[in-house]
Amino acid sequence: MKKFNLHFRALCGMALFVSAVVTFSSCTEEVDNLSNQVTRRCAPVSVHVKDFSVSMEDFPGTRSAESPAGYKDVQAMTLAFYEGATEVCKVTQLKDNHSTYETFGDFTCSLPLGSYTMVVVARDSLEGDVFTLTSPTVAAYTSEKVRETFAKTQPVVVSSTAAMDLGTITLNRVISRLGIVSTDKRPANAAKIRTTFGGGSKRFSPTTGLAADDAGFVTVSLPSAVVGESIGIGNSLFLTSDEEKMDVTIEVLDANDEVLYTKVVEDVPLKRNRMTKLIGALFNATATSAFQLETTWLPPVDLPI
Repeated sequence: MKKFNLHFRALCGMALFVSAVVTFSSCTEEVDNLSNQVTRRCAPVSVHVKDFSVSMEDFPGTRSAESPAGYKDVQAMTLAFYEGATEVCKVTQLKDNHSTYETFGDFTCSLPLGSYTMVVVARDSLEGDVFTLTSPTVAAYTSEKVRETFAKTQPVVVSSTAAMDLGTITLNRVISRLGIVSTDKRPANAAKIRTTFGGGSKRFSPTTGLAADDAGFVTVSLPSAVVGESIGIGNSLFLTSDEEKMDVTIEVLDANDEVLYTKVVEDVPLKRNRMTKLIGALFNATATSAFQLETTWLPPVDLPI
């Protein structure tokens, strides 16, 4: 059996460090004497994700070392190998669906000798989410929400039956996150918050970690705060560069999706692997106070609304 062991570790900035040791047994060719056809036979390639630790250095709080099974923000993992544009092997495990794995983080593929691009994506996954991976440069959330996402690609050459040490690779968080916090209280008729991003995307390249387009998108959040309390929501997106500014429109909707209040915040700075917070009054059409911008990578800035 060909054996492929990946050891995930994350030290800071929500990076997942992967140590990989690969052992391949031979692929052989057999010739049918009657048809003169060549059949390529391959043994399986096994992938095992042991554990990883996560440090929230760039975000509030820290985490100790955890296994994938115990880390709540990774609910799905996909491993894929591509030979050029051809998908040779792809396996997805969903933590809540035990039929997709025997041990969460253990994968098995079958690879013949050749040159490949390995793609690894670790992500959060909630009910209704739809995620697609179609190549080393194209992946997308085709449902409404972008979730926390880690990704990495790496070339892999299977040239002999000898064991291969792929060294250490790093799975980096590739999303940016926008938090919205109200300084006023939720009224009874405020049922939803609709956020429109003027840039960024739900599509990205696992190779670069950048957005595949800059068309922006719309997402709707249901506040968990009860009536009479301030609300806080968060949404993720992919950026076209490591840092990007864009306009953000925030609309408060009633239960029938009628717009109650609208706030437009211009030139909001966002950065990969960082959270930007907008703090201000949402439920007052005549409020003159500014949204305050809070980040861990830029000085506080007041943005008028």
